[in-house]
Amino acid sequence: MNDASQNSGNSRREFVKQGSLLAGGLIAAPLMSRANFFSGADDTIKIALIGCGGRGTGAAMQALLTKQNVKLVAMADAFRDRLDDCLKNLSKDDISDWSGGKGSVKARIDVPEERKFVGFDAYKKAMAFADVVILTTPPGFRPIHFEEAVRQGKQIFMEKPVATDPSGIRRVLAAAEEARKKKLNVVVGLQRRYQNSYRELFKRKDQIGDIVSAQAWWNNDGVWVHPRQPGQTEMQYQMRNWYYFVWLCGDHITEQHIHNLDVINWFKGGHPVKAQGMGGREVRKGKDYGEIFDHHYVEFTYADGSTLNSQCRHIKNTAAKVDELLVGTKGKIMGAEGKIVDHKGNPIYQYDMKEENNPYQTEHDELFAAIAKGEYKFDNTEYGAHSSMTSILGRMATYSGQILEWDKAINSSLNLQPKDYTWDTLPQSLPDADGLYKIPVPGVTRF
Repeated sequence: MNDASQNSGNSRREFVKQGSLLAGGLIAAPLMSRANFFSGADDTIKIALIGCGGRGTGAAMQALLTKQNVKLVAMADAFRDRLDDCLKNLSKDDISDWSGGKGSVKARIDVPEERKFVGFDAYKKAMAFADVVILTTPPGFRPIHFEEAVRQGKQIFMEKPVATDPSGIRRVLAAAEEARKKKLNVVVGLQRRYQNSYRELFKRKDQIGDIVSAQAWWNNDGVWVHPRQPGQTEMQYQMRNWYYFVWLCGDHITEQHIHNLDVINWFKGGHPVKAQGMGGREVRKGKDYGEIFDHHYVEFTYADGSTLNSQCRHIKNTAAKVDELLVGTKGKIMGAEGKIVDHKGNPIYQYDMKEENNPYQTEHDELFAAIAKGEYKFDNTEYGAHSSMTSILGRMATYSGQILEWDKAINSSLNLQPKDYTWDTLPQSLPDADGLYKIPVPGVTRF
């Protein structure tokens, strides 16, 4: 899955291998020669990678596996070791053949020392060398990186979520208006919208009649932990252990469960208008786990009165489930199974899973194909922002224990970001004398 799991880079590359085989010769496809928007003396589509962790490595690999004449020319990260590890993994990855035995992914990488940028302002410098930017830092930085990419007039792939607080959502939506004016393609990494089985289910959603309720799950063991190291500033520590701090991650309801919430929004054709729920820290306690919950259960209500009951959990040795269920007046859609049934369980439609694609790869295949043709085809920002805000609304509801309305939440003054970005800046959330962070308390925490 497209998450921050310990093996996200490896699992993503495995998906590339499997998806490439299913796609029937994706890797062996020939390059397009002077057949793209950047034709002229140099028809290369130049890429800058902003954020060089496991997710960035996977996204860059998929971009380099597209059919177009692409080249990675610049990289940026807050930490030099992550940049170096990413470049090493990209250069040595065994998914190397992109031209029928005549080339390697390594041949598509041209990142000399002078185009390796480190620090909080590295993204601006790297973007200047590229036609396309890949935004894969922790999501708290997404709004400012997206704004800069739009300002510089770049084509964009950005991972989900697109922000971690309402203030960031509003910034992304404002920048999206500028992106439309400039006709910049924007793809957001909510990959189920690029997955064949889900696309086929969406085409047939009317077969279940009016959608009256839905369920969504992201329940599993959780992800990595990076303990504090001697000599780290608070900013360095939180950025290394970013998953456990809300300003960086958004909590796992935003960082991971957004995928399932996005599916429901997609099929419903809109976002919820209010939410209420519950959550807390049942087992994942202690200073290494920052400030996020280990479980959330949210009831979202849509404008037509239909409800989505959503749950996500990070607790080891519990039942794992990542899926969506939509219930209509005539039947049900089962997302992960690619199935539609009536209310008696009789099959209405079953997607042939042998025809499944690798949606992570498809995101990049379709984006770079459009760029190569000079087409303005992708504007994923609004639904990416609305699904991100759906998850934020759910988090605000579980943290506070209150019934929260969409309009009030998205227009609230909640801004989790630090006053500026330096290694000595103190984030808003700080540990006490015992190294423990303040945890939201339903009924006490307010927004």
